[in-house]
Amino acid sequence: MKRMGRETHNRIDNDFYNKTGDSWWQPDSPLYLLQASFNPARTGYFKSILFEKMKLDPGGKSALEVGCGGGLLCEEIARMGFETGGIDPSGNSLRTAAKHAKASGLCIDYRQGTGEDLPYVENSIDVIFCCDVLEHVNNPAVVISEISRILKPGGVFFYDTINRTVLSRLAAVKLAQEWRRWAFAPPNLHVWEKFIKPAELNKILCDNGLEGKEQRGLKWNASTFELLHCLHCRAKGLLTYEDIGKKLLMAESKNKSIMYMGYAIKMNHKDHNGRSKYVEDKAGGFFEGA
Repeated sequence: MKRMGRETHNRIDNDFYNKTGDSWWQPDSPLYLLQASFNPARTGYFKSILFEKMKLDPGGKSALEVGCGGGLLCEEIARMGFETGGIDPSGNSLRTAAKHAKASGLCIDYRQGTGEDLPYVENSIDVIFCCDVLEHVNNPAVVISEISRILKPGGVFFYDTINRTVLSRLAAVKLAQEWRRWAFAPPNLHVWEKFIKPAELNKILCDNGLEGKEQRGLKWNASTFELLHCLHCRAKGLLTYEDIGKKLLMAESKNKSIMYMGYAIKMNHKDHNGRSKYVEDKAGGFFEGA
C-alpha cells in the first residue's frame, strides 16, 4: 500500500471529531450510530475471540484503545474487565470521554496523543483496539508499528476499517456523505483513497511482527430498500439518529467489500527465516511455538 500524499490526507475532515464535544453521546448526533449501530457487532466479535476462542481472563490485564474519541468503545472495553486506557489527539473528545466515564462509574486512563507516537513503553499492553481510525491517519503502517511496539508478545490487536472497493465508494462516500437524499454523515469524513484493502492491511501486520488471524466483514442487517428508506426518512426529518440506531444494526458477515474487522497476535518466536512465530493450539488458545 502506497503512502498517500499530504493533499489527499488533508481532504479528510478529522477536525470534525475535535468539534463534536459532548455530541459523542447525544442521540441527535451522527456519532450516536457508532454506539448504537456499530458497537454491538464489533464488541460481540471481540468478546467471542477473547473469551470464547482464547479463554482469556481479563483480570489484571491491560487494554488500550488507540483513537478512542469520546469513549464509546472504551467504556465497552472497561466493562469487559480490563484495566482500560484510551488515547486520542482531540482534547475536546477526551474531556467528554472522561466526564462520561466518571458519571458511569468507570475508571479509564485517558491520554492525549497520536497513534504515530504512543506514549507507552514497549511490550506493556495485553490487548489493543483500533477502530474507525486506520482510514483517517496519514500512514497506517506507522500507527501499526507503534501498536506492535507497545503490545506484549502474544498480545492481541483488534481493528476495523473500510475496504477500498467500488462498493465502498458508493456506500461510505456517496451514500453516507454526498447524496443529500440519504446522507447521514458530514462531508469529507472519509476519503475513498484512504481506505485499506484487507490484503494490504495483512501485509502491514506481517511487516510489523503481527500475525493476522482472521478478518470478517461488517454489513447492515437490512435490505438495500430498507436501508435507503430509513436514511431518506432521516434526511427528511421523519426519523432521528436514535431511531436509525434502533432500526439499522451492523452484523458480522463473510462479505468484506465495504467494512471489515479482524485481529492479530504479536509473534514472539523466530522461525528459520528470522520472522516471529506464534502457534494456535487445538483448543483455540495460544502458546509459545517451539
